[in-house]
Amino acid sequence: MRADAERNASKLRAAAAELFHERGLQVPLKEIAGRAGVSHGTLYNLFGSREALIDDVVVDLAADRFDEIAAHALACQDAWAGFVYYVEKISEMQATDPMLADVLSGRYPGAERLMALCDRAHGSATAIMERAQLAGMLRPDFTGEDFALTFGALAQLARAGSDVAPDVWRRSVAFLLDGLRVEAARHPLPVVPLSPPQVYEVLGRLNGKQ
Repeated sequence: MRADAERNASKLRAAAAELFHERGLQVPLKEIAGRAGVSHGTLYNLFGSREALIDDVVVDLAADRFDEIAAHALACQDAWAGFVYYVEKISEMQATDPMLADVLSGRYPGAERLMALCDRAHGSATAIMERAQLAGMLRPDFTGEDFALTFGALAQLARAGSDVAPDVWRRSVAFLLDGLRVEAARHPLPVVPLSPPQVYEVLGRLNGKQ
């Protein structure tokens, strides 16, 4: 890459990171180009697509945060405390950082690195969940697919209430955690969990993908 092209790419990465954090991954590419001080065509010439820009800018930033939260949760001696920590921290992250909230949405299947990160985050969540179930603290009928849908719904609640009641999600998380304790599982669930493809389809619709 020529020196001027590399400078433009660096400016676009910085502008994209700022706007993704401020407004999420759906921010118009023209606004990213404008903040970087380059043309819309320059952005496409250097990155080719929104998905390529996301893979270049977002994945490493998000991976460090997700990995840090998961590692802390798994290091908790008490499995239930680790599960609670994970749910609360991921929910807080979704409520305060639109970019990180969108990372878990499954909205951009063309972003291969992003989807690989989603799969890794799902694997970490499942390990944290199963650890609490094996300890006899988390109800056994709660699945990884339920986990993904729960975070998707909480992200939408946090986003919708951000200007009205920024902490509204905390109340819903508290109700959720009490309902997930093993002693709360007194009745069988009315339907079976969704399959992974169904989960991604529902999450995509929650986030505006038709």
